[in-house]
Amino acid sequence: MTDVHSSDIRRKNMQAIKAQNTKPELWLRRHLHAAGFRYRVNAKELPGKPDLVLPKYKAVIFVHGCFWHAHDCHLFKLPATRTDFWKAKLNGNKNRDQRQKALLEKQGWRVLTVWECAIKGKTRIPETELLKHISSWLKANTPSRSIP
Repeated sequence: MTDVHSSDIRRKNMQAIKAQNTKPELWLRRHLHAAGFRYRVNAKELPGKPDLVLPKYKAVIFVHGCFWHAHDCHLFKLPATRTDFWKAKLNGNKNRDQRQKALLEKQGWRVLTVWECAIKGKTRIPETELLKHISSWLKANTPSRSIP
C-alpha cells in the first residue's frame, strides 16, 4: 500500500509532531500543579530528559505516546507501509526507554511512566482516579511503575 501523501507533505506532517509540550503532557502538568506539586520540565542533565522532575520526591515522570513508544493498547497500530522501518524504529525507542529508566534508577530516581491511553482514548482512567494514583505514588516513595 502506498502513502496517501506526497513525500513533501509527509515530511511536513512528521516535522510537526512535537517531542515536548504535547497535549497529554500539558494536561498532566496543569493538574499536578493545581494539586500542589512543583516540578521541573525536561531536565536536560538527566537521562532521557524526563517530562517532569520532582526533586522533593526523588521522582521523574514520563508521559509516553502510545504510538511512538509502541504501547500494547488500542491507540497503537503498526503502519501498513514501511513495516520493517517502523518495527526497527519503535523497538529502538522501547530499548532506549528501558536504558534511560535503568540509568535513572541507578542514580536513585523513581520513574513513573504515564501512557497516553491513561489520559485519553476509550480506556482512559477518570481524571480524579488517575491523579489520585499519581499523587499517592509520589508521596508513598514506592518503586518505579507504569500507568496503566
